[in-house]
Amino acid sequence: MDFLPVFLNVKSRPCAIIGGGDVAARKCRLLREAGAQVHVIAPELCPELQNLADKGDILHHDQEYADSLLKEYALVIAATDDPATNRVIAEAANRKNIPVNVVDNPDAGNFIMPSVIDRSPVVAAVSTGGASPVLARLIRARLESLIPAGYGRLGELTARYRDKVKSALSNPDDRRRFWDRILQGSVAERVFSGHMEEAEAVLEKELDSFSPSRGMGEVYLVGGGPGDPDLLTFRALRLMQQADVVVYDRLVAKPVLEMVRREAERIYVGKERDRHAMRQEEINELLAKLAKEGKRVVRLKGGDPFIFGRGGEEIDTLAEQGVPFQVIPGITAASGCATYSGIPLTHRDYAQSVTFVTGHLKDGSMNLNWNQLAQPHQTIVFYMGLMGLPVIIDKLIEHGVSAQMPIALVQQGTTHLQRVFTGTLNNILEVVEREKPKPPTLIIVGEVVQLHEKLSWYKGEKQGRQGATSPVEPGTQL
Repeated sequence: MDFLPVFLNVKSRPCAIIGGGDVAARKCRLLREAGAQVHVIAPELCPELQNLADKGDILHHDQEYADSLLKEYALVIAATDDPATNRVIAEAANRKNIPVNVVDNPDAGNFIMPSVIDRSPVVAAVSTGGASPVLARLIRARLESLIPAGYGRLGELTARYRDKVKSALSNPDDRRRFWDRILQGSVAERVFSGHMEEAEAVLEKELDSFSPSRGMGEVYLVGGGPGDPDLLTFRALRLMQQADVVVYDRLVAKPVLEMVRREAERIYVGKERDRHAMRQEEINELLAKLAKEGKRVVRLKGGDPFIFGRGGEEIDTLAEQGVPFQVIPGITAASGCATYSGIPLTHRDYAQSVTFVTGHLKDGSMNLNWNQLAQPHQTIVFYMGLMGLPVIIDKLIEHGVSAQMPIALVQQGTTHLQRVFTGTLNNILEVVEREKPKPPTLIIVGEVVQLHEKLSWYKGEKQGRQGATSPVEPGTQL
């Protein structure tokens, strides 16, 4: 993050605005809404500020700015129409360790003013770090339509009952489950529709009948998709937000992992070739153990849990031990990587079927039905096949596939680090030697690969920093 999001309590505290124009007036409105005691330093005021000064709603210092005017202010906003003066103000405020915002120049100050969605006591803020205030306003407008005004009333209701619920439910996990139920159920709906007395009555009833959980929890096997967090399902996101614990794999994208409830415990169990953080049998037992402790466990996997994700083995153990579970499918790497590469897995002119196979070598061999894989007019997708690529090529050609058959390697597909390497069975190893792709890399073999140049639509950032759609590095602990 370029900025740390914080909410400052400025209620009844002195805050200074240097400048008396329309921009200063807009900043003044925000400060007054937050309950600040506003001081405006300027020789002249716009009509709005002059009206406030005349009524005694703000304190007006009728003079040009001077460093000596910066006293014990909670914050300072430099809003003159002179950039040089604004920089001088920012430097003086920084020397005094006073938070300072410089309008239209976020780099000069040390905090910025976001676009605000006010549903007090619920407040949401949107910022682009000063890069595009217009974009921030557009996002705010979108959020305004998604957040009912009733969320403010809901926040007030929960504030009134917070101590009572804390007294009745001493366990933090129990309290969170109780509030999850209240805020997503009939109480919230009654608040949104304006039936506050009914809402309180239902809340009281729910609290009286709520049973603290001391027994069995539940496991959610969630498909995290191939990397792009926008590809998560609504159900996956909802359950990720309810988790007490998340058990995650190496190939789960970092931004996907960040969508899990922040307070949830994170346990890394990723597996690489010849290096496992935890054996599969241990993972199976861990999931059951955590659920038996009454926890809601998200088992977060890259791609889809049931496509080379060993999800079947995990829920087999859960079922044997009587642990409740759900499975939430995700977009598998074959679908995601092919789509983001402009390679349709099926096409009436080229391929009438598609086969997913694992290319993970065991004991130096692959026990695959090479005769079936060598059949014409199909697409073959190899998961985990980069290390075994020479064997894959030799076996396909040995069983009758043309050496000129197109092949594509998709590295970190759907992320901004995506790279696509194409060639033929005859020359792809030369490409590998030159470009040196690294796992996770998906292999696509078939005539559909020749459509890549024509249909490719997604372009990752060549200099993209670790962020929006970056996969977790092997072994990363977050």
